[in-house]
Amino acid sequence: LDRAFPRSPRGTLKIARTLVALATLLCFVASDAHEAYTALAGMETVITVLFLLLYLLRLDARMRCLFWPLADIFNSVIAALFLLVVGLFAIIIKTNKGTLAGGVLGLILLVLCLVDAVLLCKKISLDKARGRSVPAK
Repeated sequence: LDRAFPRSPRGTLKIARTLVALATLLCFVASDAHEAYTALAGMETVITVLFLLLYLLRLDARMRCLFWPLADIFNSVIAALFLLVVGLFAIIIKTNKGTLAGGVLGLILLVLCLVDAVLLCKKISLDKARGRSVPAK
């Protein structure tokens, strides 16, 4: 268990993303919004919780079959693209106040996803030694 991760900038950002995604999901569910809005918010909540647990339990160090920060960047960028579309549609259509609130929270979540992707890109570029770069003989 990595007790320092929740207090790190990346950990705090993951926790904030999880809470905002959950609030977005609750707004869409409570307002009987379109199923696509609810599905996207639900998927983002689940995926962010899984990445949070991955880093919190240090499973990324044990499962080396995938370069997890790069997978996390792809998740953040793709989620940001989907959140842009869904957030704008929810704000433009605004069938009720819950859908409008979910759209605004979705756009806030979009910003958090982009900040997370930028932080992860900086981490990847700053980590020079990854243990696999052995000089050829």
